[in-house]
Amino acid sequence: MLREMLELLVDTVCSKRRFIRIAGDDKPAEVVKAQLMKLNSDHLRFVLMCLKENTTQVRNVRQYLLATLYNAPMTMHSSYAARVQHDFKTG
Repeated sequence: MLREMLELLVDTVCSKRRFIRIAGDDKPAEVVKAQLMKLNSDHLRFVLMCLKENTTQVRNVRQYLLATLYNAPMTMHSSYAARVQHDFKTG
C-alpha cells in the first residue's frame, strides 16, 4: 500500500493538469501539489491507519486515497485529539 501511495503522490505532483479533482472538487493543481508536498512520514502512517480502520467499501480507491492524502495535513491532529477526548470520556 505504501508503494501505491508514493506512486500516486509522484503521479499527482508531476501532473501537467491545471486542475486536480479532490473529493469531487476541481482544485488548482498548484494548491494540490503544495498540500501534498507538506506530507511527512507521520501523515503517511495516519493515512495507512485510516485506511485500515475504514469499514465502508471504496469504489474509486485512487480518488479516495488521493483525497485522504490531500486532507491528512489538515485533519491528522484534530483526528488524534478527538480520539484522545473520546478515550477520556469513555474511560
